[in-house]
Amino acid sequence: MAKTKESTKAKPKTKALPQKKVKQRDQVKKGPHGGVRLVLVEDVTHVGKQGQVVEVKPGYARNYLIPNALAIIPSEHNLRLLERYKVRVEQAREARKSDLKTLAEQITRTKSINIEANATEDGHLYGSVGQQEIARAMRGKNLLVEPEMIKLAEPLKELGYDIPVQVALGYDVESTILVNILPQTVGRR
Repeated sequence: MAKTKESTKAKPKTKALPQKKVKQRDQVKKGPHGGVRLVLVEDVTHVGKQGQVVEVKPGYARNYLIPNALAIIPSEHNLRLLERYKVRVEQAREARKSDLKTLAEQITRTKSINIEANATEDGHLYGSVGQQEIARAMRGKNLLVEPEMIKLAEPLKELGYDIPVQVALGYDVESTILVNILPQTVGRR
């Protein structure tokens, strides 16, 4: 009878070993040229526009684009979020373009700006007139222009009238303004 009791006893169960956990990392997809494929969240100069799927070098993506939130890894969730975000950005971009076009019209309506500079009798300036001075003179006429928007090949170093200066406002909106560099009056500094 002892044998039957033993046989009725349940066999000791072998403990099932837990499954080894494998870490799933967000692997960045490789493009056909061996670079990393990313979706741009914002416009990046010389790379692409917002919403485009671009291929860049892995170091550029890892060290600059992803940490500065300029690009994200293309997943289904990120692409859905990006589509919603893209609509709002497009509306803001259109509003900004219309503002820049009105600013360009104001610049063309303003015939010229006058800048006084200290000069010799021959007409050579003691120093030069650059982007900062032109932007300051334009702000004096209520034209909100940053110095980076003014495109000069080189600073102006001589007195002159009606010198054309390009103003690149952004989004391919450009305008031209005429600059008059006048000798500084004796009493002013």
